[in-house]
Amino acid sequence: MQENAWEYPSAAGHTGSDLTGFKVEALDGGIGKVDKHTDEVGSACLVVDTGPWIFGKEVLIPAGSVTRVDTADEKIFVGLSKDQVKNAPEFLRETHYDSPDYRRQLGAYYWP
Repeated sequence: MQENAWEYPSAAGHTGSDLTGFKVEALDGGIGKVDKHTDEVGSACLVVDTGPWIFGKEVLIPAGSVTRVDTADEKIFVGLSKDQVKNAPEFLRETHYDSPDYRRQLGAYYWP
């Protein structure tokens, strides 16, 4: 697993601003909008509402996958493909948001 999977990379340009509502772009196209995010040290992440793209599914994306934050255009770019996001372990907000086991599973999925 990536060493800093749950921290925003310093090169990404995230300054701690509110990312709610920002569009999220994978390597090969848009995947949705940020519904919730956290900057908490060691567990920073984005909860992305995929809308109709994958039938309204929400996905949790580790902050370590963020490559760039464009505050002017309100876009976040991640170093993941749409298929990686689509096939990620299912995210259930009520049980997985604060679950260390789910985060380990997700980290192992994205960074085997």
